[in-house]
Amino acid sequence: MSTAALISTAALAVLAILAAPSVPAAASTSASAPPAAVAAATGLPEPVPCDGCWRPALRTSWQWQLSSLPAKPYPNVQMFDIDGFDAAADGDIVASLRAGRPHRGLVCYISAGTFEDWRPDAGRFPEEVLGSPLEEWEGERWLDIRAYTGTLGEIMKARLDMCKAAGFDAVEPDNVDAYSNDSGFPLKAADQLAYNAWLANEAHERGLSVALKNDVEQIPQLLPYFDFAVNEECWQYEECITAQNGGHGYDQFVRAGKAVFQVEYNLKPSAFCARSNAQNFNSLKKKYELGAYRVACRGA
Repeated sequence: MSTAALISTAALAVLAILAAPSVPAAASTSASAPPAAVAAATGLPEPVPCDGCWRPALRTSWQWQLSSLPAKPYPNVQMFDIDGFDAAADGDIVASLRAGRPHRGLVCYISAGTFEDWRPDAGRFPEEVLGSPLEEWEGERWLDIRAYTGTLGEIMKARLDMCKAAGFDAVEPDNVDAYSNDSGFPLKAADQLAYNAWLANEAHERGLSVALKNDVEQIPQLLPYFDFAVNEECWQYEECITAQNGGHGYDQFVRAGKAVFQVEYNLKPSAFCARSNAQNFNSLKKKYELGAYRVACRGA
């Protein structure tokens, strides 16, 4: 059986399966502190190592495409970040993206903080974990992330299993900042830290590297758990770097040797690319629908 066929069989099997405590808030934590020290300071479990995991270089060309799967001819980039469910259902896209560039990194997008009523595992979510709707996305609701030790956690583990079975190298769990939004639940910063650290450790247990998506304020505490970062619009909101925020910023990822992938929707490239390049961020101009359109700040 071909590699593509093996991936397709495993991914479809996982899709079939999918269908069927509070911690103290952290004090200021140094981004350069050893992982064990950070865990002790936050009350979180120690980061699970991911020996042999793929990790993007600081300078990595990329494409972020979620509204559809990439079509040939593919952009000649070093990393693709695509929808995990769509890729698993397709069965061939992961092998196809890797065929022309075997060392290309492939990142599996899932939502880890919201319920999406169009996903094949939507029927597994208990009603009590479903919170407020997201105004900008019909059919999507915030999740009570405090419930990750129960059914919610099992659902997320199955999603990570799907990413692994489909052949991805890494995972991008989205919407991991519910505590700072109107979720419908009394979520605290400590709840988000516990959930995000758990997600990262679960990804590493499966040999998947993991991206921190947004959640800028918790970068110092979460940096030891995450391998790279994905951000939307931090230049528009002037929150990209520590100097803008007084304690947290994506420059901390870069100083730790971890890549930053960043997107702006409303700003023109001339308004942010020079600043991104100076910070060694991998920035793109994209449209909100996250289709094939891209303008890379570094021209690749």
